Amino acid sequence: MTTNVLILCTHNSARSVLGEAMLNHLASKAGKDVRAFSAGSAPGGRLNPFAVESLTRAGIDVSGYRSKSWDEFAGSHAPVMRIVITVCDSAAAEACPYWPGSPVKIHWGYPDPSVAPGGDEGKRVAFELTRQAIGYRMLQLLALPLDSMSDEELQQALTAISES
Repeated sequence: MTTNVLILCTHNSARSVLGEAMLNHLASKAGKDVRAFSAGSAPGGRLNPFAVESLTRAGIDVSGYRSKSWDEFAGSHAPVMRIVITVCDSAAAEACPYWPGSPVKIHWGYPDPSVAPGGDEGKRVAFELTRQAIGYRMLQLLALPLDSMSDEELQQALTAISES
C-alpha cells in the first residue's frame, strides 16, 4: 500500500517543493512505495527558480511540479495522507484544514533559503544546503518500516528524526 506524504509550507515554492521532489526521487531509487505531494497555505503560483536549479543540478526532473494550495488535499477526492510534514514555521503555526485519514503530523523546520544573504550565489548555496538537509531526513523516513508501524510508533520515529 502506498504511503502518501504531504509536505507543507506557506508559498509552496521552495522548501516544500524540495521535500516533495527529494522524497519522490529517493523513494523511486530505493524501490519504496512512497508518494510525496506538496502544497501551501498561500501558494505563490510559481516555483522558486533557485529550488528548480538545485533539484535539476541533483539530476531530478522537475517538469511535473507546480505551486498549489493545500485545499487540493483537504477534500474527499484527495489522496489519503499517512504523514503531513510542515517545513516552515509559519505553516506550522497556521490552522491546517482537516486532512482525510487523520495523518501523523510533524514539523521539520528549515530556514527560508530565499532570504539568504550574499545575492544570487548566497541563495544558490542556501538552496543546495536546504535540499541536502531535507534529503537526509527523507532518507531516514524511507528507512522506516512504514507499512508495519502504528501511528504512535510513526509519530515517535518522525519526532526522533526531527531531533537528529
